[in-house]
Amino acid sequence: MATLKTLKLTKIAVPERLRAVDEDQALAIQTSIVAHGLINPITVRHIPASKGRKYELVAGAHRLRAFEQLDEEEIEAIVVQADKLDAVLLEIQENLFRNDLSKLDRAIFVHKYREVWEEKHGKINPAGGRPKNSANFAEFPGEIIAAEGANGFSVHCAERLGLSERSIRIANQIATNIPPSLRAKLRGTPAEDNQSLLLKFAALPPEVVATAAQAIDLAEGDPVRALELLHPPAKKPSEAMKISGRLFDTWSRTNRKIRFQFLDEVGDEVVAAMFQDRARARRLLEPHRAEIEALLSETDTGA
Repeated sequence: MATLKTLKLTKIAVPERLRAVDEDQALAIQTSIVAHGLINPITVRHIPASKGRKYELVAGAHRLRAFEQLDEEEIEAIVVQADKLDAVLLEIQENLFRNDLSKLDRAIFVHKYREVWEEKHGKINPAGGRPKNSANFAEFPGEIIAAEGANGFSVHCAERLGLSERSIRIANQIATNIPPSLRAKLRGTPAEDNQSLLLKFAALPPEVVATAAQAIDLAEGDPVRALELLHPPAKKPSEAMKISGRLFDTWSRTNRKIRFQFLDEVGDEVVAAMFQDRARARRLLEPHRAEIEALLSETDTGA
C-alpha cells in the first residue's frame, strides 16, 4: 500500500544510486518545478530511524536534488512498503520506462533489474517455468516484454526500453564487460549513448580493459581515438607492397617448368635490375659464390 505525504528533506536518506545525479539535469528539473510545481512526487520507503532520517529515497533523485538546489524544506513523496531489494527494483522500473536514459545506463539498469529480481525471486529458468525457491512467484517483467516483443507485439517499444530478447543480451554484455571505473570515463563522451562503441569496449580482452580508462584520458575523452590507441589500426600496404605481394603469391603457386620459362623471358632484366644496386647484388649472390663459380667454370671449359 502506498500513501502520499509531504516530508522534510532532512528526513530522507539517499542511498547509492545506479545512476549518479547529473547536476545539469537537476537544474533543468528545478526550472520546470519553479514554473509548474512538482508534477511527479518522489518515491520513498520507511526505514529504521538513523541520524533522524526515517525514509530512504527509492526513485526521484534528480527531483530531490532540484528541491535541495531551491533550498526547499519539504517535498511531496509517495511512501511505499518495500524492502531493500524491492526498492532497487522500483528505482530501475521507474527509470527503464523513461526516455532519458543513455545506452550505457539502460544496459546497466536492464542487467541489474534481472540480477536483483533473481536475488529476490530465484533464478529464471531459460527453458521456462518458475524459479525453484520462489514461493510467491511473480513473472519477471523483462521476460514478459521480451516475449511479447518476439511475438510481434510492440516490438519497437520492447527494443526502445532495452527489454527485447536481443537488447537484454546486449545489455548483459555491456554491463558485465565494462567495469565501473571504465563506465565513469565513458560518461559524458559520445560512447555513452552509442551502443556500437559500447560493444567495442565490452569486447576488449580483460588485460586491455585495464588500460582503457587511461586511453580515454590520453585521447582527451574521444572514445574512437581511445580504441585506436588500444588497438592501433594496421597500416595500409603501399601500392608497391600490393604488387610485390601478388608477384610472390603467383610465384609460390607456379611449377618448376613455368618458373624457368619465365626466367628465360626476363632473366636479362632481372640481372640488370640487380646490378643497379651493386651492394645489394653482392649480398644476394655472396651465399651462392661457390655454386656460381663452379657453374661459370663448367661453362668456360665447355662442360
